[in-house]
Amino acid sequence: MTQPTTLAELKQTEWASPARRQRTVKDEMRENLICLLENGSPLFPGIVGYEETVIPQLVNAILSRHNFILLGLRGQAKSRILRQLVTLLDEEIPILAGSEVNDDPFEPISKYGRELINERGDKTPIAWLPSELRFVEKLATPDVTIADIIGDVDPIKAARGGHLLSDELTMHFGLLPRANRAIFAINELPDLAGKIQVGLFNIMQEGDVQIKGYPVRLNLDVALVFTANPEDYTARGKIITPLKDRIGSEITTHYPLSVELGTAITQQEAWVDRNGGGNRSIRIPDFMAELIERIAFEAREDKRVDRRSGVSQRLPISVLDNVVSNAERRTIATKEKQVVPRISDVYAALPAITGKLELEYEGELQGSETIAKDLIRRAAGRTFEGRVGGANVDDIVHWFDEGGALKITPDERSEALLKGFTVVPGLLDLIDQVGLAGKKDPATLVSACELVLEGLVAEKRIARSEELGYVRARSEPKPPFGKGQTGPGAGPNLFT
Repeated sequence: MTQPTTLAELKQTEWASPARRQRTVKDEMRENLICLLENGSPLFPGIVGYEETVIPQLVNAILSRHNFILLGLRGQAKSRILRQLVTLLDEEIPILAGSEVNDDPFEPISKYGRELINERGDKTPIAWLPSELRFVEKLATPDVTIADIIGDVDPIKAARGGHLLSDELTMHFGLLPRANRAIFAINELPDLAGKIQVGLFNIMQEGDVQIKGYPVRLNLDVALVFTANPEDYTARGKIITPLKDRIGSEITTHYPLSVELGTAITQQEAWVDRNGGGNRSIRIPDFMAELIERIAFEAREDKRVDRRSGVSQRLPISVLDNVVSNAERRTIATKEKQVVPRISDVYAALPAITGKLELEYEGELQGSETIAKDLIRRAAGRTFEGRVGGANVDDIVHWFDEGGALKITPDERSEALLKGFTVVPGLLDLIDQVGLAGKKDPATLVSACELVLEGLVAEKRIARSEELGYVRARSEPKPPFGKGQTGPGAGPNLFT
């Protein structure tokens, strides 16, 4: 069906009905949300782990026609949720063509809109505004001005048009008027200067704004939504009390409540589905995905990491990206056809961890790299315990105690490493409990073997050193036996 292009044509449609003309943006969001709920349609697709906590509170706020704020630490999908609010808007709405403030053709709020209708009457041109253009977002920074948000007088426009400065036609509208009949989002609200926050009062309570002290009132129809980090209240600024009082709902976000949920988010967001080059396929064993996710969980509980700042969900996402890339680089060098990450790839992903940790004083003394390695080791230990906990590992530990050692070269082919792992009694028998999902290819077996060994390191049953690899614990390790050497507990020296 062809959309109306003039006011006369628009008057013949449902848009001219009293119900449509009186419907605000918040009414529109409410009605569309009710339709989704009635049809059982998914809400906020791609947002994982909030089904029982955040999303019900969001639904209540929208049904209540509230302005609301999402309060949470970094990396908790606050901005993504706000951007998905456009799915609750109509596909498109009619506006007066050329209007800077999305004027309703039946009730224009700007002088431009009123004069256009007076001049053209039923021939007034109509444009259609799609939902994706009805979301205006602003990152709050201390240098944001009233002119940026509300607007200002434009002397050049006044001179060119021969208008008085007090004439509304000389106004340059800010972001808020331009968000008329739309959603206006402000990220990191506490960073907004107090006097700018005051400028939001009228629009939230009375629904209008004034520009530059002139008696120009714009009765805006806007849904206001905000995000904030609790730490920002004291670190960089605060939300002034009168503004907080005008925000209808304060919704607290959180990090994934379980490793399984965190893994699902990380797998969804990381760049895993990539072309490995040639015929290479990329497969991530579930135990490796769990280990990577546990790094973030361990960091959030570590006293050396600033909990007030939080550990973003971007950490495991970035780690998984780097882990896959390192495994990809290795398979290109060794000419293998399958990309399967190992523990050594996780250690190679340290740059994706260190930059995302805000450390306390004790952590600063130890250094971010030391802490990152410790987090990887602990994550491996938790993964090992959850999958292999209680299994008999005495034969493996005894082999190392007798002087056995494994020097693992990170860029060695899987077949060569697997051959070296076979000399450790009981190691290959144990990896079935790791969870191979039926995969018994060399790359997956090597990855599982490394997990078992790293888990034993975490439990301090064996030790791991950069120079000698996996060795016995609690004593000075003997150097690994080289080619041609024999002796009790002799182990392979897996150099390229």
